[in-house]
Amino acid sequence: MRAVVQRVSEARVVIDGKNVGEIGHGIMLLVGFAAEDSETEIDYIIDKTVNLRIFEDAGGKMNLSLADVDGGLLAVPNFTLYGDTRKGRRPGYSSGASPAIAGEIYNRFVEVLKSRYAKVETGVFQAEMKVELINDGPVTLLLDSGRLF
Repeated sequence: MRAVVQRVSEARVVIDGKNVGEIGHGIMLLVGFAAEDSETEIDYIIDKTVNLRIFEDAGGKMNLSLADVDGGLLAVPNFTLYGDTRKGRRPGYSSGASPAIAGEIYNRFVEVLKSRYAKVETGVFQAEMKVELINDGPVTLLLDSGRLF
């Protein structure tokens, strides 16, 4: 499982002109899946995301987690995180999960995420989404559940 964590002032997902998920201060999380991803990878990415100390404390040091600042979390499925650009000019996606498998993993990911953190909004799997965000910092981190990029 791969994820891009972005600290944001605000973020939202729009589908066909309608807001389907929106947060204020918090984390925008793009998440992609491999066929072999399991509960272990789900737990790792969720724990890492919610507990990353990327928010500033009173002294201006990045020392607080999403939970500490009571921020929102917007989780957006993104299969292109498994795009391989090492050869040619068109990314290959063979290392990512098929849509059927990725959909099941994403649904489970969201279910577990919502059971562990209250302020969760989501995108829609396989939808054509417009994602808007104001990156705060900017702070952008890459997470991988164990496999190298």
